[in-house]
Amino acid sequence: MTLRELKQLVSLGEGISLEFKRRVPRDKRIAKEVIALANTQGGRILVGVDDDGEITGLDDASEQEFLLRRAIERRTQPVVDIRTERIVVAPRRDVILVTVTESDQKPHQLVGDDDPSGDGTAYVRVEDMSVEASDESVEMMESANSVNGVTFEFGEAESLLMRYLDDYGRITVGEYAKLADISTERASATLVRLSKANLLRLHADRKEDYFTLAY
Repeated sequence: MTLRELKQLVSLGEGISLEFKRRVPRDKRIAKEVIALANTQGGRILVGVDDDGEITGLDDASEQEFLLRRAIERRTQPVVDIRTERIVVAPRRDVILVTVTESDQKPHQLVGDDDPSGDGTAYVRVEDMSVEASDESVEMMESANSVNGVTFEFGEAESLLMRYLDDYGRITVGEYAKLADISTERASATLVRLSKANLLRLHADRKEDYFTLAY
């Protein structure tokens, strides 16, 4: 990437697939950002760029790249695959372009140094933020590569749900549980099952995930 192309990219501002970092933050924070991108639609992180878009560059790019890769190796499970590229922005100052592709091994999770194989927390990207993935998002990611068909009985609760979505457009797990007078566990399972059958679409949200009709 050329400096001109870098400036054009920065001018777009942070968003669902682009994140700015002045320097590589602590292991947990940078790993969370990488995980969120891999679990969503992929994207890029620019290290050496302020939140306001000022291109400051790094005078220790080699050290910063080492810290980045070490954090990913230690704190992501499965380990997220990344590509890096350095762009010279001034004499002895570089920006590190980190490219993260959408993963086929998701959900990736944040784990601790003392338990790299343990169950951690998954994150997803919502607008310009990395947020904790809901149970429903995690289940959808886990089943993304499944070849098994989805079967279910379309009963009264499901019919009520579809009529509600026709009228109001979106619904959360809590709203559906209240609407159908069922437990949140059953509401969650039903919404996920219908999403797996491509009848609903799950949308990650900062406050609470919601579902819409997929057609």
